[in-house]
Amino acid sequence: MVPSFFSLRLSCLGLWASGLILVLGFLKLICLLLRRQRLAKAMGNFPGPPTHWLFGHALEILQTGSLDKVVSWAHQFPYAHQLWFGQFVGFLNIYEPDYAKAVYSRGDPKAPDVYDFLLQWIGQGLGVCEGGLVVEDRLCMGPGVKLVASSPIDPHIASYTLPPIPGLQDKWEEKAQEGKSFDIFCDVGHMALDTLMKCIFGRGDTGLGHRDSSYYLAVSDLTLLTQQRLVSFHYHNDFIYWLTPHGRRFLRACQVAHDHTDQVIRERKAALQDEKVRKKTQNRRHLDFLDILLGVRVST
Repeated sequence: MVPSFFSLRLSCLGLWASGLILVLGFLKLICLLLRRQRLAKAMGNFPGPPTHWLFGHALEILQTGSLDKVVSWAHQFPYAHQLWFGQFVGFLNIYEPDYAKAVYSRGDPKAPDVYDFLLQWIGQGLGVCEGGLVVEDRLCMGPGVKLVASSPIDPHIASYTLPPIPGLQDKWEEKAQEGKSFDIFCDVGHMALDTLMKCIFGRGDTGLGHRDSSYYLAVSDLTLLTQQRLVSFHYHNDFIYWLTPHGRRFLRACQVAHDHTDQVIRERKAALQDEKVRKKTQNRRHLDFLDILLGVRVST
């Protein structure tokens, strides 16, 4: 009798669990359908290429190549067009400046289903958070941002961004003489990261001086994996994505990037403990952004 009683209880628990899963799944489906309806209504006045009933435009982008396909759509729809990854994630690709001004000047909340892909990488910072967290972060960073805004631009930093860009222009001119098209993505990405390292950490020459830099490779991996996840709608679910090889690779790249920036911050904090280094830094005309933030944090 006792075994039958336990089997009956287990059967009831199984039915309750199955029922709960079905209800939660149904509620999730309702939320997705309502979100799809809102997106479709918001973008209904804009044209767009035909969509696949399940994959949206993702399948066509994967088959053709994202850049080539988006460029062809830009010629076909010169102002703006819809772009769907699956049936529940939609974007508005804008090419006309007046359209961009009208859309980007609105105070709409950020799309969590897209920005959440970046949380493991960049965390809950100003780039992805909103509401109370934004106000709190801005209050903390306010003094440092004011110092940056009032400080003249370091000529060494300006040399990275104002043409002619050292080394880069010569390299492109040499490639252009061959009369063939060439990919500038890696060159621009390396220049951008090198510039950030100089502007933020003051390590432009030593931080990313080689192509095999672990930090550069990690950021390149994270950028590529985020793009791949965006167009692969079955990766939009966190639980599924972290179980895949791509998800584990993303987490490993996040760890490399975080370790690198943490190490730079720790080293700079330790260096500023030296009175001579601190006075020398304070007397500099151009401060690195990290030094400004650390100085404000210490003084407040």
